[in-house]
Amino acid sequence: MTTIRLTLAFVAGLTVILLLADTPPQAGNVREWTGQATLIDADTLEISGVRFRLHGIDAPESAQSCRHPERGDWPCGQTATEALSDRINGAAVTCRETGKGIYQRIIAVCSVQGADLNRWLVRSGQAVAYVKYARDYAGDEAVARRAGIGIWSGAFIMPSDWRRGVRPDDAIALVALAAPGCRIKGNISRYGKIYHLPGTRWYARTKIDTEKGERWFCSEAEAESAGWRKAG
Repeated sequence: MTTIRLTLAFVAGLTVILLLADTPPQAGNVREWTGQATLIDADTLEISGVRFRLHGIDAPESAQSCRHPERGDWPCGQTATEALSDRINGAAVTCRETGKGIYQRIIAVCSVQGADLNRWLVRSGQAVAYVKYARDYAGDEAVARRAGIGIWSGAFIMPSDWRRGVRPDDAIALVALAAPGCRIKGNISRYGKIYHLPGTRWYARTKIDTEKGERWFCSEAEAESAGWRKAG
């Protein structure tokens, strides 16, 4: 969809109406929009009334808080949105469609002057890689996690779990907070030792009981070397 803006200009004493398009012509089957962005939160934005969900990432919700071992709770959702706003700094944003979401939002990779904003958010610790849907930014998440920056500076609830109502006072969250950065759940059931990655189907429902031998892992390699297999 192309949005047309009307702008008045004065040429030789005459008022001229200029038609300015916020969206460039489509190239092939790939749709792109370019214009000034309005941020809904750190992974959702609008250009000329068209809403985009950033592909392959999941940022803390606007009202979400994270926990730092020394500073305590801090508004990581608000901080992530402000960081993205500062990164854009009023420049035109280009969003390239990669698919459609369940709420009919357009899934897109958005950029400023050719720089991938999705990647920047994950690599700077303002969002996690949404591996349930895409692994494009899993390597960038690993970089941020190792550096201990952004949300990785302490403990946090996965945004997808936060949307389901999980909070730091819940038992499942308290265990996660005790092991910041090690978010893979090693569960033991009648099916054997199975590990669950954040964002996968049964992750939020899986509770870890260390007295039964269940545990948290910091990587898939660590889980597999300990005898756990990936949930199907």
